[in-house]
Amino acid sequence: MREQTVSSVGIEAIGAHCGVASITVREMFQGRGLDESRYDNLMMRQRSVQMPWEDPVTNAVNAARPVLDRLSPAERDSIRLLITSTESGLDYSKSIASYVHKHLGLSRHCRTLEVKQACYGATGALQLATGYLASGQDPGTRALIIATDVNPMDERAKYAEPTTGHGAVAVLVGEQPDVLAMDRGAYGAYAFEVLDTARPTPDFDLYNADLSLLSYLECLDEAFKAYVRRVGPDVSFVDSFDYLAMHTPFAGMVRGAHRKMMRQFTKYSPKEIGVDFERRVAPSLVYVQDMGNLCSGSLYLALAGLAAAGQAGMEGTRVGLFSYGSGCCSEFYSGVLGPRAHERITEMNFPGALERRRPLSFAEYTDLVPISRDSLVPRQKQRVDFSEWDRTIASTGTSQPPLLVLEGVEDYHRAYEWR
Repeated sequence: MREQTVSSVGIEAIGAHCGVASITVREMFQGRGLDESRYDNLMMRQRSVQMPWEDPVTNAVNAARPVLDRLSPAERDSIRLLITSTESGLDYSKSIASYVHKHLGLSRHCRTLEVKQACYGATGALQLATGYLASGQDPGTRALIIATDVNPMDERAKYAEPTTGHGAVAVLVGEQPDVLAMDRGAYGAYAFEVLDTARPTPDFDLYNADLSLLSYLECLDEAFKAYVRRVGPDVSFVDSFDYLAMHTPFAGMVRGAHRKMMRQFTKYSPKEIGVDFERRVAPSLVYVQDMGNLCSGSLYLALAGLAAAGQAGMEGTRVGLFSYGSGCCSEFYSGVLGPRAHERITEMNFPGALERRRPLSFAEYTDLVPISRDSLVPRQKQRVDFSEWDRTIASTGTSQPPLLVLEGVEDYHRAYEWR
């Protein structure tokens, strides 16, 4: 393996919006009459649930605001690139980044755009942003990448429904990579056309679970091999990476993917594979297991979970990261955890945000799904019923920070307010 050159550019901070409501995966299984013998295979505990006043814009702003609140005015103004990654776009032309830019109060001298490639989009945006910042064309500039989604899946999705999440992850990229410094030129990409999942309308998902599983595993294998070809033949799936973080449709998928790679590239026994999983991979799953699949945000939620674990001597260790997006595109890349990774993640208090969510019964959940899903369909005029708001917030028993919410739609223009 060639000696890695660590870039001076990388991830400075990560923020997340965890939603305001949740339901346990066990309740989902029981309510939908799913085979409970498959419950343990998912390795999931809870998932966040969309409320009628939440959409990809509110999720994005609410994820990024805690990150920006910790910046000085000069540092905020240094954000000259805003990219939203979503498969929940609200318009064929206008990007949700335009709304996000407004409600975050970013400089008007800022590029804004939206990218889409299912659960890979944020990684593609990260690579493009880090390459631009590392070019030196605009010294001191930062980029803000926000992976934001809602998920309209219902009982038609069967076992995928309990794993789906709701929320957003904001990634601040710059020249002070406190969380993750990128390994320069160390990546492997792999893509081909496949219809394993799709969203042909704003309120409906197609999902082929078996095809998606096989595509994920093929992409992990081929993207890692491409990484090896770029970095050097001495790359070891075990020895070259102190930790691993992967796109997490559900935690059990990551466990299965790790096991497949260990069987393919090592001679470890099943017991040794289990030990390796607990040491190098399991720490990354702590938040994902309570939020569900956040699409292109799930890899960066996994990275946040890993940094939050704060294991002794973690700073300066190398992480192998795998990103997969249906359709499909994938990438295996690596980076080094920064000296303040644990501090920068724990100051965001993700556990507190998870605790503040209101637990929903299955009956409440099924009542909400069609209402929340309907709010994603473009229409000329719409008003949001906030009668549920006070009950939802009051029942958490804790004070919520101010949140951006969808107020309504007038002549197809979406209006938001802080509550």
